Amino acid sequence: MSADPTIEILGVPIARLTIQAALQRLVRLHAETGPSLVAYANAHTLNLASRDPGYREVLRSAAIVLNDGSGVGIAARLWGRPFPANLNGTDLNPLILGLAADEGWPVYLLGARPGVAGVAAQKMTERFPGLEVVGTHSGYFAAAEETDVVAEIRASGAELLMVALGNPLQETWLARHLEATGVRVGIGVGAFFDFTAGSVARAPSWMNRWGIEWVWRLAQEPGRMWRRYVLGNPAFLARVVRERIRSRGRRPAPPSTPSE
Repeated sequence: MSADPTIEILGVPIARLTIQAALQRLVRLHAETGPSLVAYANAHTLNLASRDPGYREVLRSAAIVLNDGSGVGIAARLWGRPFPANLNGTDLNPLILGLAADEGWPVYLLGARPGVAGVAAQKMTERFPGLEVVGTHSGYFAAAEETDVVAEIRASGAELLMVALGNPLQETWLARHLEATGVRVGIGVGAFFDFTAGSVARAPSWMNRWGIEWVWRLAQEPGRMWRRYVLGNPAFLARVVRERIRSRGRRPAPPSTPSE
């Protein structure tokens, strides 16, 4: 199997794939012997990874990291290697669940506030009648309960596990427990359950097309999001520019061709 075309941004290799190629890659990961961790990377994710070497290694060890949002899109363009598509998790995750329905993969949803994952499961099974959600659990559990949560996921027979605990917890949780859950593919999905259940309003489609969904989220939750966006976005771009300047004088790697 050929390696995925990637671009490394702030030390994290991010795949350069079309939507269809990303879905095909998930099918191949599901068929592999061991479990596979799938992550999304946006500006906030990479800011956290820049400050936390352990988290950066979790992302580097993932089977695949997908680009999410305009921040990483700008970074890729600065390097002259734009992404062929914005694989925003809120748009791609329903397609992944549709794929699970088509392929017959049982799904488990872990995360968000109590009750939210259950509502999200109901809405997704209504949208994809063949989808089998074999269990849900909120993200509010103590460390002492982790063994029971892992055992519950394993007993469910799930093959796809979506974890909505936020960065960096969802990826580090998967890195520690994915193998014990018995699932084939585990993916960190951020606020996807909240958006799907309707407990958090999503930005209008035109804002998504223009890559400014972050403005909507900032307006909806200013107290929680202002550090991430008002401080975090400029910090991310500054890090990318510094990395780009340092790279001058070094011979660039030959560009890879995105999978179609």
